[in-house]
Amino acid sequence: MLIKPPEPKGKLDTVTVNGPEDVPDWDAIDWRTHEGNVRRLRRRIFKATREQDWAQVRSLQKMMLRSWSNTLVSVRQVTQRNAGRRTAGVDGQVALSSTARAEMAVWVHQAISSWQPAPVRRVYVPKASGKRRPLGIPVLADRCHQARVRQALEPEWEARFEPRSYGFRPGRGCADAIAALFTTLKGKSKRVWIVDADLSAAFDKIDHARLLAALGSFPARDMIAGWLKAGVVEDGSFAPTEEGTPQGGLCAAAHKPPYEQCRVMRSAGVLALVTAMLALDHCA
Repeated sequence: MLIKPPEPKGKLDTVTVNGPEDVPDWDAIDWRTHEGNVRRLRRRIFKATREQDWAQVRSLQKMMLRSWSNTLVSVRQVTQRNAGRRTAGVDGQVALSSTARAEMAVWVHQAISSWQPAPVRRVYVPKASGKRRPLGIPVLADRCHQARVRQALEPEWEARFEPRSYGFRPGRGCADAIAALFTTLKGKSKRVWIVDADLSAAFDKIDHARLLAALGSFPARDMIAGWLKAGVVEDGSFAPTEEGTPQGGLCAAAHKPPYEQCRVMRSAGVLALVTAMLALDHCA
């Protein structure tokens, strides 16, 4: 009698990796299960990063990037939950029905290894100063792929970031930065200076080579490079992108923290950077 050996630890089943053969019933999906799968894998990536087990980190990130649960959760976030779900990129495509969302999930998952990023659509929104802020709207499929990649990238960098950095991080915001400042400055603290700092055109001037170098051997590094170089379409004209990252894509905020933490913090010589433009906790 043959005894089937146990499955290797952390192995994903065929459906989890490849997705279903048919388009699923979107309204019947067990979202709690799939969100739990993604959450547990994020925790494992975070833990492995803290332990500096880089081989395990990359292995788990590859698992996340192949995960059907990750694809489902990412497509749901982009097409159903995000405020910009009705905004199309250069291809004019949106997915506002259950059937369209399910078909998008299958299409995105099947294109994991072959997807080629498309140019972003340039739009402008007004700023309080009266100027206009340029935004780059990726096509829907790119936004779904970016959400997938972010699930693999974010937990690694969350484990590496300074504890008193608050900008563009999950579960953190301006209120947390204000609370940290209050705790530091209250009472008899000798720290009496608050520096309000803004990085002028930070998104527009991000150096692609530095950013990709900061990502190291991240498994989706080539895909991120493709997004950086995808170009911009404005008024029907295409322009290449040699530097910067467009504001508007899901990975734009994910690009900014590692770039700022690895480049700005070292060059400025500060111990903590509040990217919500509120303060530098320790200042010379």
